[in-house]
Amino acid sequence: MNYLPFKKGFKTYIRLERGLSNNTIAAYMHDVDLLFDFLTSQKGGQSLSDISYSDLKDFIAFINEMGLGSYSQARVISGIRVFFKYLDLEKAIGNDPSEMLESPKLGSKLPDVLDISEIIQIINTIDLSLPEGQRNRAIIETLYGCGLRVSELINLKLSELYFNEGILLVTGKGNKQRFIPVGDEAKKSILLYLKYDRVKISPTKGNEDILFLSRRGGKLSRQMIFIMIKKMVEKTGIRKKISPHTFRHSFATHLVQNGADLKAVQDLLGHASIITTEIYTHLNREDLRRAILTYHPRNQKEE
Repeated sequence: MNYLPFKKGFKTYIRLERGLSNNTIAAYMHDVDLLFDFLTSQKGGQSLSDISYSDLKDFIAFINEMGLGSYSQARVISGIRVFFKYLDLEKAIGNDPSEMLESPKLGSKLPDVLDISEIIQIINTIDLSLPEGQRNRAIIETLYGCGLRVSELINLKLSELYFNEGILLVTGKGNKQRFIPVGDEAKKSILLYLKYDRVKISPTKGNEDILFLSRRGGKLSRQMIFIMIKKMVEKTGIRKKISPHTFRHSFATHLVQNGADLKAVQDLLGHASIITTEIYTHLNREDLRRAILTYHPRNQKEE
């Protein structure tokens, strides 16, 4: 069966009607490609209208044999559900067999958080004498100081800096925009980068308004940010699993631990649901120990 028309139609649907980000669109298209590979190799090019719940269970077994972990399988299942919802809207299927699919059970493991001394350690590893030194410092200060996703950071524009008002305009998932206050350290680092380093770079066509540029004038990639941070962390000797998202997680955790309102943190992070933000309310063991010793009635000394 020729699946290409359905693939093209689905991509248009999630881009225009669902308003998903480019990264999410790419992930969903990858999920659909996996399904098509399965149907071609295991089901003889079966028609989409003939797919049953049993066929989709076979598909889950297929991706499990590929070695995908629970989180990856859950993401693929999510993408397949959206695809079948599109097919249902287009009247390409009679019943939606994906409705009964269950995602694998996922743990609630929390990502690592950096304390402020570790963040300073990482910043101190940056060699400001290098051409990209001040840029890298501004990147770290912005990730931690504003809680940005890495995709938001690399797409940040000069025209979105409103330093007189002390805010940044950030474009997040689904092209939703939000204003974020920018702290003094992040603002100072960005201004130094603009004044002494970025002025020496000739932006490539289409990147004239991009804030953080490579030495060749192109836009930085997600992978470049990951590699940059990995090298910094290796120099510090910090033994935590650290990625660009770690700075965002640390930003939110520190705000909540210092008394910030959860709804305000939700707005700063650009979360659609406050349920997503609740992960940042966790406390470390020392916080819990201090709370119990201070407030539990059986631990309070009689005067």
